[in-house]
Amino acid sequence: MKKIVLLFFALLLSPAGYAQEKGSVLISGGTLITITDGNKENTDLLIEDGVITEIGRDLSAPDGVETIDASGKYVMPGIVDAHSHIAAVDVNEWTHPVTAEVTMEESIDPNDINMYWALAGGVTSIHLMHGSANVIGGQNETLKLRYGGDMDELRFEGAPRTIKFALGENPTRVHGQRFNVQPRTRMGVEQIVRDHFDAAFDYQRNRREYLEAREAYEEGARGEAPVPVAKNARMEVLVDILEGDIRVHCHSYRADEIMMLMRVFDDYGIENYTFQHANEAFKVAPELRKNGAYTSVFSDWWAYKFEVYYSTAFNASILNANGVINSINSDSGELIRHLNHEAAKTVHYGGTSKQDALRMITINPAMQLGIDDKVGSIEEGKHGDIAIWSGHPLSIYSMAEATFVDGKKYFDRDKDADDMRLEVNPEEDFEHAGRRWYEEHGRRGGTCLRGAEVRFNEQGMHFRHQTR
Repeated sequence: MKKIVLLFFALLLSPAGYAQEKGSVLISGGTLITITDGNKENTDLLIEDGVITEIGRDLSAPDGVETIDASGKYVMPGIVDAHSHIAAVDVNEWTHPVTAEVTMEESIDPNDINMYWALAGGVTSIHLMHGSANVIGGQNETLKLRYGGDMDELRFEGAPRTIKFALGENPTRVHGQRFNVQPRTRMGVEQIVRDHFDAAFDYQRNRREYLEAREAYEEGARGEAPVPVAKNARMEVLVDILEGDIRVHCHSYRADEIMMLMRVFDDYGIENYTFQHANEAFKVAPELRKNGAYTSVFSDWWAYKFEVYYSTAFNASILNANGVINSINSDSGELIRHLNHEAAKTVHYGGTSKQDALRMITINPAMQLGIDDKVGSIEEGKHGDIAIWSGHPLSIYSMAEATFVDGKKYFDRDKDADDMRLEVNPEEDFEHAGRRWYEEHGRRGGTCLRGAEVRFNEQGMHFRHQTR
């Protein structure tokens, strides 16, 4: 009997059955920014066991459930960052132009304090992405910022699979320009994709024929054993992409390469994809809309390398005006802490409505990740991922006062401990520590190519600062 009990608890703690702590809370009297159903003033929000169960006025808290007075404050869905590299141990498996078999699910750092800093900015979910050193990189992992939990507790249960592609300078510099391995040019990038998709089709057919022949042999319907076709992890993932089981998120900048990949995906029947960064997407906004492509962009971050010079702060607004489902992302341990300000820039520069600006950091990225049925808006039945703001979230004077994930409070500004704000090393002086922090976490850190700069020897540090 004792062995059975131990086995039961082992199953509960296994990756397939890990527990995720949930909470209950009544937030009363605030202005709810629902995202999908307008703003509701002086309205209560009840979260029970991690799920939004009731929205209305004069709600009563069940026994034992805390009530938080949000009068004069704003309550909005937790921010979703569609492009992040925080909480990662490794980012780039740069040893081959195609590394689809690797996955960021094995590269989660549950102790990264950047998650707490992101929570302080109202962020509740992130898309932990592989880097951009490869044409077809590794698989990504969608996380909830349950800071203090272990690797498994951070995973967003039920989130669809995604994978990282990359176009342009990053893969051509990492592979072609230094080591004479295709791709050396943007032409080569396209051909890498086409060649590997074709190889995946061949693999799928050969593997299926082998399995059918083996089954026939084992049942006595075939006289001799077939020649084995070994299972190939890389090809299995590529087949899943072709069959629509994995969403593609592609690092890109230039309009020509965006158009190229849409043509390639159209040829192979791939429909669900997002162009990350996409600084020149405004040039081809109608084409993006026609193809049903998503975009996830910076608000006004460019000119850190040559292919990013042709950019505009109107990018997000032009995409939105053309009906493209666009999000604003961080790709940075610093920007992630004020994505509300990044969204506000679309109102300032492009005259985007406040509601559409907020959609770019809530429901739109949730749609791109396939989790919009769970998060991204305040609706009954959705997860209790909520942030309470001192004022309207698009105001530079507003601060996130409390952030909840599944109804559990993970950030409380009133109880914010001083030692949660800084990484302190007593062996360093303040000036040196400040420089180190900025290099590692600020806007200069080349997070998309983190780990790949070692291939550039003595030029590695310079290369890191020039590439994203």
